[in-house]
Amino acid sequence: MVSRRLLLLLVVTLGSLLYGLLTGSVEIAIAELLRILGGHGEPQLAQVIWDLRLPRLANGFVVGALLALAGVLMQVLLRNPLAEPYILGVSGGAAVGALLALMAGVAGYWVSGASLLGSLASMLLVFALAHAQGDWQPLRLLLTGVVVAAGWGALVSLLLTISPDQSLRGMLFWLMGDLGQAPFTWSPLLILLAGVVIALLLGRQLNLLQRGDMEAAALGVAVLRLRLILYLLGALLTATAVMLAGTIGFVGLVVPHLMRLYLGTDHRLLVPASVLAGGSLVVVADTLARSLLAPQQLPVGVLTAFIGVPLFLYLMQRQAGAQHS
Repeated sequence: MVSRRLLLLLVVTLGSLLYGLLTGSVEIAIAELLRILGGHGEPQLAQVIWDLRLPRLANGFVVGALLALAGVLMQVLLRNPLAEPYILGVSGGAAVGALLALMAGVAGYWVSGASLLGSLASMLLVFALAHAQGDWQPLRLLLTGVVVAAGWGALVSLLLTISPDQSLRGMLFWLMGDLGQAPFTWSPLLILLAGVVIALLLGRQLNLLQRGDMEAAALGVAVLRLRLILYLLGALLTATAVMLAGTIGFVGLVVPHLMRLYLGTDHRLLVPASVLAGGSLVVVADTLARSLLAPQQLPVGVLTAFIGVPLFLYLMQRQAGAQHS
């Protein structure tokens, strides 16, 4: 049963990628897509596939997978069902860095680099403040992250207030998620693969930690070291996602819960399922964002909320009905 559900998720992922390749301001038939992939398609359509859609789809899948995996790790680390990748202020620091770069009139790699620096600065700040007294409790870490995130939010509001009008639209678009800025590079994919491998290797320890510190420690888990690994890995995954696409909400919160309802709480299954589902959700949302009102594009974060929230509420109601039946 479990293997069939994972296989279904893989089919959904491949279907979402195919949907993204075929759909856009220029519709491409499956037969033409096959000719393009074989090197014999129409040159203009081949350029659309190879230079525009495929890199953007790859970035979209990687971003969704990074956020979903980070959400899984953060919910274990903080033992809070409302925990999500942005809760510890990483996205706020990234947003300040990116907005400063946009205000300076630069784009592309400069914006990505500035957002990465901002997110790393926020990660180090939260770590230093939360661990200042040698304490590493989830509540202390959560409160520190929330306060730092609020501070970054105030700075973001200030930057939006004083920014010139010609930069304001681009800044708001980035804040709501934009996959059209960063070109595809291999490093985010490698970070994702490394994160998946580490999370799978820690799968048994994650299962024990979510039961509580005392039980995990009694069964041989080095709790403090595991928490540090989860924090650093989750922050790195989130920083990479924000660097690529800005802040895309709901993915890191909703997808792990969906996969728990779908597959259960074993992290050896939850991790790959969340990666596939998170990547698929962002790919579909981005395809809709660039095709619904083409040639005008919508922020992908708006579409992830429209897709993910109703689906999550539906599955919650379905699970509640099954428990009462």
